Amino acid sequence: MALLCLSFLLLFTILSPAESAGDIDFIKSSCRSTSYPELCVQCLSGYAGSIRQSERDLAQAAMSVSLAKAQSAAEFVSKLTKVRGIRRREYEAVRDCVENMGDSIDRLSRSVREMGRMGRAGGQDFTWHMSNVQTWVSAALTDESTCLDGFAGRAMDGNVKAAIKRRVNHVAQVTSNALALVNRFASRHRASGGTTVEP
Repeated sequence: MALLCLSFLLLFTILSPAESAGDIDFIKSSCRSTSYPELCVQCLSGYAGSIRQSERDLAQAAMSVSLAKAQSAAEFVSKLTKVRGIRRREYEAVRDCVENMGDSIDRLSRSVREMGRMGRAGGQDFTWHMSNVQTWVSAALTDESTCLDGFAGRAMDGNVKAAIKRRVNHVAQVTSNALALVNRFASRHRASGGTTVEP
C-alpha cells in the first residue's frame, strides 16, 4: 500500500501541468495556516501544477508527502538497530521508535486512501470520511512524537538520539502541516455547505 502512495506522488509529479503564479500563490496562502509555512511551501510547490487551486488535492498531496517522509525516516531509524556499539537502552528506544514509525506510516496510508475514496462526497458521508482522515493523521503525529519519548533524558544523549531526533522532528513538522491543511479543507468544505468549488 505504501508503494501505491509513492506511485501517487510520482504520478502527481509526472502528470503535473505547468503551474501558474496563481497556483503557487494558492499554496503559499494555504500554507500560512500551518505551523511551519516555509516547510509547507517547500514540500508542496513542486506539485502546484497538479494541485492547481484545489483544497482537496492540496490536502491529499500534503498527506502523500508526509507519508513518503515517514517511510524514509522509518528506513533510516531501522538501520540504526544495526549500528555497532549501540547501547542497550538506545537499542530498545530505536526498536520502539521503529514500531511507532510503522504505526504512523499505516495511519498516513489509510488517510491517503480514505481521502481518495471521498470523491465528491457530501453531508454525512463527507463528515464520516473526513473524521477518519483527521483522526488518523492526528494519530500519526502522536506516533511520531512518541518515537522521540524513548530518547528523553541526558542519559540518552549521543549520535543515535541526535540523528533520530533530526529526522523524526522533520517528519512531525511535515505531518503537522498536512493535518492543518486537512483541517482547513474540512472547515472550508463545511462552511460552503458542502459545495466547495474545485477548479
